[in-house]
Amino acid sequence: MDQKLIESGTDGGAMLMPHPDVAPSTGGIAAGVLMCVMSMSSIQFGSALSASAIATFGPTGATWLRLAFASVILAAIVRPKVTRYSRGQWIGVLALGTVSALMTISFFSAIARIPLGLAVAIEFLGPLLVATLGFGLSRQLLWPLFAGVGVLLLAYDGEQWVGSLPGILFACGAGAGWACYILLTKKVGNAFKGLEGLSMSLLVAAVVATPFGFASAVPHLTVSGLLEMAGLAVLVPLLPYALEMTALRRMPTSSFGILMSLEPGIGAFAGFVILSQPMTASQMFGTALVVAASIGATIFAAKS
Repeated sequence: MDQKLIESGTDGGAMLMPHPDVAPSTGGIAAGVLMCVMSMSSIQFGSALSASAIATFGPTGATWLRLAFASVILAAIVRPKVTRYSRGQWIGVLALGTVSALMTISFFSAIARIPLGLAVAIEFLGPLLVATLGFGLSRQLLWPLFAGVGVLLLAYDGEQWVGSLPGILFACGAGAGWACYILLTKKVGNAFKGLEGLSMSLLVAAVVATPFGFASAVPHLTVSGLLEMAGLAVLVPLLPYALEMTALRRMPTSSFGILMSLEPGIGAFAGFVILSQPMTASQMFGTALVVAASIGATIFAAKS
């Protein structure tokens, strides 16, 4: 296969859209690296800090509130020209917004049931598997196999299995959504000026999430809860989405994919620091396997 895979997006990992690497300036790469690190940290620590909101509003309610706040804030800043977009641009934002909403609902539903590090690792299997399948039935399939072993190690704490079946299924759904999300992010980013594509996709995502989250969230709304959700909306999804879309314009896709491969490790660390979710030595090794598998797949893709 003579195409390069991958670009990445939130909730992270190796990208899937064929796209040639670019040769940006050193300053552009440095800025892109910083944006990637900030994005991953914002996502994972924002997810960990969302535990109380998810308990109060439910996964769907917390998703709807965050998307609603994020979309309103960004729309006020960007002021997208809604009536001037082409049919192709509308198709792109409708697809990306729908995927973003369903992916976030699935991910929040997963972390409400299983440890954050395990949820992120399972979610990572989606884009990793799709990326490697692009090379056919070859040795590249060893990468998702290694990552799968890592997930199994993460799911066992030495005494018992820590993942519930519904939580694992929701994490798998988030992984499938992630694979679709990263296919759409670059396309939408290139089709719009600045952050207009992001703003429009967030508005769509908020609308899509409304039937799922409105009834769950409204009965529990308070002033303090609204302020909390507004702050969390900046951490996830507003800040990381903007950082990733900007970073993808500044650095080679292979470098982006390698950096975003660190996200399962950051997720495990955030779960430990914020949620007091300890990890055994074998679980740490499992996290390292997932990270290594993603890095390996990304490097191989860049050389192919």
